[in-house]
Amino acid sequence: MSYPGGGGGMETLMRSMRRGQSVENRKIGKPTAKRILSFARPYRREIVFFLVTIVVGAVIGVVTPLLAGRVVSAITPKDGVMAPDAGRTVITIAVVIAALALLSAGLSLVERFYSARIGEGLIFDLRTQVYDHVQRMPVQFFTRAQTGALVSRLNNDVLGAQRAFTSTLSGVVGNIIQLVLTVLVMLTLSWQITVLSLILLPVFILPARRVGHRLAEITKESYDLGAKMNATMTERFGVAGALLVKLFGRPETESTRFAERAGRVRDIGVQSAMYSRTFFAAMMLVASLAQALVYGLGGWYAVQGSLDAGDVVALALLLVRLYGPITALSNVRIDVMGALVSFDRVFEVLDLPPAIAEKPGAVDVPKGASKIEFRDVAFRYPTAAEISLASLEDVATLERTATAPVLRGVSFTVEPGQMVALVGSSGAGKSTTSMLVSRMYDVTDGTVLVGDVDVRDATLQSLRDTIGVVTQDAHLFHETIAENLRYAKPDATDDELWAALAAAQIDTLVRATPDGLDTVVGERGYRFSGGEKQRIAIARLLLKAPSIVILDEATAHLDSESEAAVQQALSTALAGRTALVIAHRLSTVREADQILVLDQGRIVQRGTHEQLLASGGLYADLYRTQFAGADSPRPRPTDSPHLADTPA
Repeated sequence: MSYPGGGGGMETLMRSMRRGQSVENRKIGKPTAKRILSFARPYRREIVFFLVTIVVGAVIGVVTPLLAGRVVSAITPKDGVMAPDAGRTVITIAVVIAALALLSAGLSLVERFYSARIGEGLIFDLRTQVYDHVQRMPVQFFTRAQTGALVSRLNNDVLGAQRAFTSTLSGVVGNIIQLVLTVLVMLTLSWQITVLSLILLPVFILPARRVGHRLAEITKESYDLGAKMNATMTERFGVAGALLVKLFGRPETESTRFAERAGRVRDIGVQSAMYSRTFFAAMMLVASLAQALVYGLGGWYAVQGSLDAGDVVALALLLVRLYGPITALSNVRIDVMGALVSFDRVFEVLDLPPAIAEKPGAVDVPKGASKIEFRDVAFRYPTAAEISLASLEDVATLERTATAPVLRGVSFTVEPGQMVALVGSSGAGKSTTSMLVSRMYDVTDGTVLVGDVDVRDATLQSLRDTIGVVTQDAHLFHETIAENLRYAKPDATDDELWAALAAAQIDTLVRATPDGLDTVVGERGYRFSGGEKQRIAIARLLLKAPSIVILDEATAHLDSESEAAVQQALSTALAGRTALVIAHRLSTVREADQILVLDQGRIVQRGTHEQLLASGGLYADLYRTQFAGADSPRPRPTDSPHLADTPA
């Protein structure tokens, strides 16, 4: 037994139960409601047409059973005599029913069209707003948030919010209209049968809610296990994770663990299917009993002559359209609250304050060689509560205690065309200093100037055009070499790409590949070695042609041969440009015009390589430590104290 026009009610009910009961007691605040409506405002016209098609469809759904009842009445003899125009009446009604069916089919297409326009439009608006907003979040946000959780906001939660304006809206409006019209028509035909049919409703609805609670528990566990499986696959299918599994010889272990989780999901799926089917069977049983009541009592009334046979058939058909809407509407609060949860989760991300905003009246950084200047700069990183969400980090609460200062009273100048190096132990504040130049963060105190313009007063685009950065782990997208290079200059010609690759000492290798510039670099560029990736990144930098170059330990993880090739490419990149070089290997900064030694957020020494060695202090200690290690003989296997103590 099915529910025409109310089938969506069954789907809605099951979806609501799976969403769980935690949303039942939520309330829609006026600010949230207004914000939700603001997203619907651009689609007012489509929503009006959408609702009109639903109303007309609901009316057709009630009229058709009445017409079917008229057919039965027309072909039923009265006092043993068939009406002379019975045949014509039946044909006329059949034609009308067929016309209504065609109209209903056409309306369903129109309804789906407007539903898609509204739904897909909302998805587009929400996704683009969230994506644009996330792009303006600080780097620290991305180091804290789980990528999968963030992607879920763009996918699952956006789709959940979209349902509020499509399936939920259409279900509520359509079911209310259909319910009201159906009850009114049934009361008109026989108020006694209608009342008795409604008495059975508690037997129908109450078990549904109990089953719903259990289904919610089962499905929540299924979702949790599914999320863990997805996390496992994401980590193990990545290049680094797959390599780790192979190196430690754990493929069988990983397969066993995955099979255990997948088996639990399978078992829960079987339980969920049985609970769902049990509920469905109970629903069919109650509805069938109600229909039996209509036929039995209605038939008895017809035999007594107090009810027309056609009305009995009409009541039975209308009853089918009564239970579906009631079921759906009894759980509509859960469905609406579920959509509200999705909106709240999307708004959570949109409400995160961006770290950097361009002020009105911002000015462009002057073109040409630029100077970098720090004036008594102090900086501390924002707290987790200022830039992140607990739900994105999978923690209960976020740290709100102010972080310790990373930089204190830092002042220096890099003149146009100069190369200044920042050295010091890990955590001294070197990379933080470079991020303040490119305004990844704003200073806590003091001023950073680029081209004699306070970076807070500069337009973000001119600042990005002025500064180019090469990090120790150059990131390449899983695209072709040409696409990665054109990220710096979208309109670059192939000749310009080859010229940049040649300047970066990598063109010969690229020409040797079968696809040349169309070679796909693989995830994070794993098809190339570290030194090769760095040189592709340098070619990308050369295409950008910035006046300031920041090198953040660009050769830190390279072997000697790769480092030499990259250093040669860097010499081309730095020629005639202002450079700020962060280095762990002091051999790479000997030629710097000035070396700044950072310790615990302060500049403790400054000068040339020779001056700093001669004056002693932290720089000389770091230098001696590095080069003493380099000059030490390679230990033999038996030099290990653990091996030496092992009996032969």
